Amino acid sequence: MTEPKIDWPSAIFDVLRAQNFTQICHVPDAGHAALIDRCVEQNDMTVISLTTEEEGIGVLSGAWLGGKKGVLLMQSSGVGNTINGFALPMATRIPLFTIVTMRGEWAEGNPWQTPMGQAAGPVLEAMGVTVFRVERPEEVGEVVGAAAQLAFNTHQSVAVLLSQRLIGAKEFK
Repeated sequence: MTEPKIDWPSAIFDVLRAQNFTQICHVPDAGHAALIDRCVEQNDMTVISLTTEEEGIGVLSGAWLGGKKGVLLMQSSGVGNTINGFALPMATRIPLFTIVTMRGEWAEGNPWQTPMGQAAGPVLEAMGVTVFRVERPEEVGEVVGAAAQLAFNTHQSVAVLLSQRLIGAKEFK
């Protein structure tokens, strides 16, 4: 008998709904596609496509000042684009929450993804971001929920890294 497959994007969506997230910023990413699609279907969620990940930091900081909670969805390759931007929430104590789909790890087929995939966690930590990592689908909802609470209860930047083993490796040809 096979174990039932856990729908981890729905677990994230459920956390976002339960914690009243209304601003969803993202650079299009296949790893977050199911979650983004669920958010787009909601009339009370604003889904914002970005041209670069660092824009999300400014958008979400403004949303917070306007009384809205938001999340930045990005791939590990986009972490490098956010480095300077993380100074804003750190200096102003505006909470910032991000969920990062990882590349450059488990069975990666694209050598271009490996450097930032390996550096994403340490880079975020160097910028003062508290980092959580999820490897197993049954832990996604709990970790995302606790990480979001930490970010908004303590006014700090928090990231959840969704491992490539969790999200599935992409083939590169």
